[in-house]
Amino acid sequence: MPGLLRRTAVSLLALSMLTPVAVRAQDAKTVPATGEQMQMSFSPLVKTTHGSVVNVYAERMVQRRASPFAGDPFFEQFFGQQMPNRTQKQVSLGSGVIVEANGTVVTNNHVIDGADEIKVALSDGREYPCKVVLKDDRLDLAVLKIDTTEPLPALPIGDSDGLEVGDLVLAIGNPFGVGQTVTSGIVSALARNQVTEGDFGFFIQTDASINPGNSGGALMNMKGELIGINTAIFSKGGGSNGIGFAIPANLVKVFIAAADSGAASFERPYIGASFDAVTSDVAESLGLRTARGALVVRTIEGGPAEQAGLKPGQVITAVNGVPVEHPDALGYRLTTAGLGKSVTLTVDEGGKQRDVTLALSAAPETKPRDERLIEGKAPFAGATVANLSPRLAYELHMAADATGVVITKIVPGSPAARLGFAPNDILVAVNGAEIGSAADLAALVESGPGLWRIEIERGGQRIRQLFR
Repeated sequence: MPGLLRRTAVSLLALSMLTPVAVRAQDAKTVPATGEQMQMSFSPLVKTTHGSVVNVYAERMVQRRASPFAGDPFFEQFFGQQMPNRTQKQVSLGSGVIVEANGTVVTNNHVIDGADEIKVALSDGREYPCKVVLKDDRLDLAVLKIDTTEPLPALPIGDSDGLEVGDLVLAIGNPFGVGQTVTSGIVSALARNQVTEGDFGFFIQTDASINPGNSGGALMNMKGELIGINTAIFSKGGGSNGIGFAIPANLVKVFIAAADSGAASFERPYIGASFDAVTSDVAESLGLRTARGALVVRTIEGGPAEQAGLKPGQVITAVNGVPVEHPDALGYRLTTAGLGKSVTLTVDEGGKQRDVTLALSAAPETKPRDERLIEGKAPFAGATVANLSPRLAYELHMAADATGVVITKIVPGSPAARLGFAPNDILVAVNGAEIGSAADLAALVESGPGLWRIEIERGGQRIRQLFR
């Protein structure tokens, strides 16, 4: 006990020596000063919330080849009939969070992607079948609906924009399939991007241990509110090295709202512009005080950005007064604002700031897609092509400003497949003639030229090929 009193006295002495600003900072958050405070526990919070975190089992049926020569007529002729291919069940395990008492569950898309059957197991051992209501591989989110009529314990969703670096958080999930596990930590950083291979880049970073199986589980604040969906770990070995990432709860809210509305897919606002990060060199050349924001690189004619008055060279620094760190942060702010709304963008141009209003709407189909399957004697026979528009570009995960005639799918084993054509290839020209529409391409195939000089665009690069 004397040791505890000595430590308390030292703590009080240290507090008395703090500056007024530091003392004010301590008003809301203080260090433990008594033996009772030092024995405080997260257990009451866990007891009231852990029932909302579930295990998600995704079952897939996959074909296993019994022999590398199975089905090969040459080897079967000389070595006899091989054993047939076998069907095998694969089960992957992740976590999920009940967010509505009717059995609505949020998890990661990669947990359930490609599953033939999905089951959810509650913390008390009860298991339920469920169905996918909405999923999106770009955001790596999925909404499931448990097949039950009884009310289930739902975790309230908090305001992830209210988080600050240093706030305490709990992560709940099923790491490595060992069973429900709770880990604690702090918010290490906010607005992290370039974390995953997807095109979403606005994560909460935490040092609460997150491991395989935690995906889809809850990141929770000290009020017992969901403030993130655990989704990624940052280590080559796949284990927690003190760096984990979660999708902010405010984006989860918008995604759940889309699922509740019966939407077949989740749509983000169409801006009609492309953006780059503001590097230190760019900031210096533009007269900016800090290297933050989204640099407007290009605007599409007639698009929302152009209509709002945005121009190349301008830098968007805030959305509705909230600072924008990078282009991914801009996308996050616009997505969480919601379709059908208008936002106020703070734009910096030449060191002067002004506000513009941007209307948020879905990507339009400005040109009928006119999908056609190419047949006949042509290098791309077996390819389905369509006219690109912002709507189709969004569906194909392509740049919004992509134009021309695009390959949307290819029949396996067709001439187009054998010659290396691939979905999302843009057919630019054939025999020197520019391809303006899918109808133009179909007419060219019918003319049956003997020589094919084809120019395509793939991943931003032009490729020229010659076929006879």
